[in-house]
Amino acid sequence: MVKKMFDKAFYKGKTVFITGVTGFKGSWMSLLLARNGVNVVGYALKPPTDPSLFDLLKLQEKITFVEGDIRDLEKLKSAVQSAQPDIVIHMAAQPLVRESYSQPVYTYDVNVMGTVNILESIRCCSSVKSFVNVTTDKVYRNNEWEWGYRETDVLDGYDPYSNSKSCSELVTSSYKKSFFSKTDVRISTCRAGNVIGGGDFAADRIIPDCVRAMERGDEIIVRNPYSIRPYQHVLEPVCAYLMVAQRQYEDASLQGNYNIGPDNCDCVTTGTLADLFCKYWGEEAHWINLSPEGAPHEAGLLKLDCARIQRVMNWRPVWHIDDAVKKVVEWSKVYLRHGNLAEEMDRQIDAYIGKDK
Repeated sequence: MVKKMFDKAFYKGKTVFITGVTGFKGSWMSLLLARNGVNVVGYALKPPTDPSLFDLLKLQEKITFVEGDIRDLEKLKSAVQSAQPDIVIHMAAQPLVRESYSQPVYTYDVNVMGTVNILESIRCCSSVKSFVNVTTDKVYRNNEWEWGYRETDVLDGYDPYSNSKSCSELVTSSYKKSFFSKTDVRISTCRAGNVIGGGDFAADRIIPDCVRAMERGDEIIVRNPYSIRPYQHVLEPVCAYLMVAQRQYEDASLQGNYNIGPDNCDCVTTGTLADLFCKYWGEEAHWINLSPEGAPHEAGLLKLDCARIQRVMNWRPVWHIDDAVKKVVEWSKVYLRHGNLAEEMDRQIDAYIGKDK
């Protein structure tokens, strides 16, 4: 039997410390937790985009927010000590492949030393029982295989972003063995595929680019239409991270490394994703292929083998790619007509995790 996507009873009343809380996934996670009686303490810089989902939802009024840089060890340690959290979810990152080519030093500083800093902060805080480091499917050495990568495959990301996340995995493993092996702190890393959902305003991502094109009344430009990626709705990894945090909190033997991705049938090309977006948007939405010459290297084929989390935790994806794209379009149309975004997100969360009877 598939486990609950989110166990409200377990999380109610607990304190969860989230780094990168002002980001896309951090905002969805904060709303999900706050609406279910969880004390959320978020640590992050100001929202990375304008507009941002964090600001649109007025999340600063619903959680305890500490504005700070993940590279500032002393401020981070102070924030963790003050919060005395039960669980820490680490999502602060420089998350863009193309930006990592233009800012490699900054990318490594944030993604590697940021991981060192949050682990060091946890080492100095006795309240923490469960830690999840969110990395990426791009941590693996990508051989462009047809089959999915397993957690035991080689970590050797190609570009500075992917490689910095591989390094983050190694840092986590070292700290776990060096400092936490004889403590009650349980540690896992989660490697998720490409995430889509309402409220992503980042540059160089296909779904935000689609929405921006619709807002302008333009055709959609797709730069890598034949690249295959494990696309999934944002609620899939968000709830999986929380499930891993809970399950290892309850049973130390479950800590480890976990891939989180869609079923194989939902690993689709970027062009197929754009086709689905146009289908559900309607109104003569269409896209064109405009692959730039001399663009930085990006993997053409990337899939995940998620057998481990399925076997160990009975986790399964809830929504197929059609469902995920449809939810994105529904959210985006509410946004463009200045509707009630919190209400729309509550509706989607209820549809995903199940509404209380």
